[in-house]
Amino acid sequence: MSRDIFHPPVVVRAPAKGARHYRRVEIYGRPVGRAESEADVAEFIRRAGVEDPDLDDPELVEWLGGGREVWSPEA
Repeated sequence: MSRDIFHPPVVVRAPAKGARHYRRVEIYGRPVGRAESEADVAEFIRRAGVEDPDLDDPELVEWLGGGREVWSPEA
């Protein structure tokens, strides 16, 4: 099985289970925080130096466990 060695710099993990729904965000493999919305993800990326982040750009952001519209874990 062939795997692409390229990984986008921003990884948004699957929604966490619990009372509050959030997704962990990593930039270059380092945790930067918990996002409760797309706006939070965009803010983390802005703080890392990208002025106008495109959350749909697969070369910038990888969404694990669902796309950018998914904020609660599946039952």
